[in-house]
Amino acid sequence: MNINGFEITQNSEPYVIAEMSGNHNNNLDVALKIIKLSAEAGANALKIQTHTADGITFKSNKEDFLINDPNSLWNGSYLYDLYKSTELSREWHVEIFDYSKSLGITCFSSPFDIDSVDFLESLDAPAYKIASFESSDILLLRAVAETKKPVIVSTGMATVSDMDLIVDTLEKYGCTNYALLKCTSSYPAEISDANLSAIPFMKEKYGCPIGLSDHTIGNVAPILSIGMGATIIEKHVCLDRSLGGVDSSFSLEPNELKHLVEDVNSAWLALGDGKISPANNEIKSMQFKRSLYFVDNLKKGDRITNKNIRSIRPGYGLPTINFDKIIGKEVCTDIPAGTATSWDLINE
Repeated sequence: MNINGFEITQNSEPYVIAEMSGNHNNNLDVALKIIKLSAEAGANALKIQTHTADGITFKSNKEDFLINDPNSLWNGSYLYDLYKSTELSREWHVEIFDYSKSLGITCFSSPFDIDSVDFLESLDAPAYKIASFESSDILLLRAVAETKKPVIVSTGMATVSDMDLIVDTLEKYGCTNYALLKCTSSYPAEISDANLSAIPFMKEKYGCPIGLSDHTIGNVAPILSIGMGATIIEKHVCLDRSLGGVDSSFSLEPNELKHLVEDVNSAWLALGDGKISPANNEIKSMQFKRSLYFVDNLKKGDRITNKNIRSIRPGYGLPTINFDKIIGKEVCTDIPAGTATSWDLINE
């Protein structure tokens, strides 16, 4: 898949998405600072969320709409109120897209309803990201697929049959430029729940770029995911965790994002191409490998013994596998100690 000229494949260098989410705290200046610092940190893309509370849920005080989980960051909140607090105005969308473009960082969004897709199309959004909780919304998947733009889908809570349906739906409605993200939909997520071992399976089964949408604390999971085959990394970012915000507790600050970008790229470089051969920078070191050397002064006609040759560094002599072959043979010239063995010094 290609987003704004960046080619993302199953083996490409990491594409890092800085997810602002609700960490703008309803302050445009904060949002713009997050964009600027994300660009400076080296993120490839800045992602926002496009929704209204009415587009996600229904305003009700019934128990169904109450988050009742003492381990949740949002325990005691009603869904409508929570999503209302994270709305990003459509006027701000225009400024955010324009400002991102001026900084050279790609900006796209997660739409949470079809109306949001239509609005993002009016901004010429270059790609779409579908959140895990919306990945079961076939109507929404159809809407983004029909734009024919790249689509990235998080797969938190999904089964294999769920992922099959996601892929089938995207392809049915015209999207062949898509990627799936391994995701654990808990906030923050426990590192023990990351299940990065699923990435190779997803990569083989679906034949598309696979990434990680990570909600764990720190950068261990994203870095390790590169070794498992991830080529997209999405991580929540904030200006400063001390400022608070709905997602701030598991979000990276700018300096941490910078380290993430550096570390996942280093991890990708460390993978190499899998070929078993000396690395380019090893070629010059090969001179220090062991080889066979004459360690005594020999006269023409002397026989080679295990006393007058040794396996030593450097590596300019015959390979040590020839040791038994040359024992007992005569040398055809005078040889001073410290001379590298070679066939032209030996009577074969």
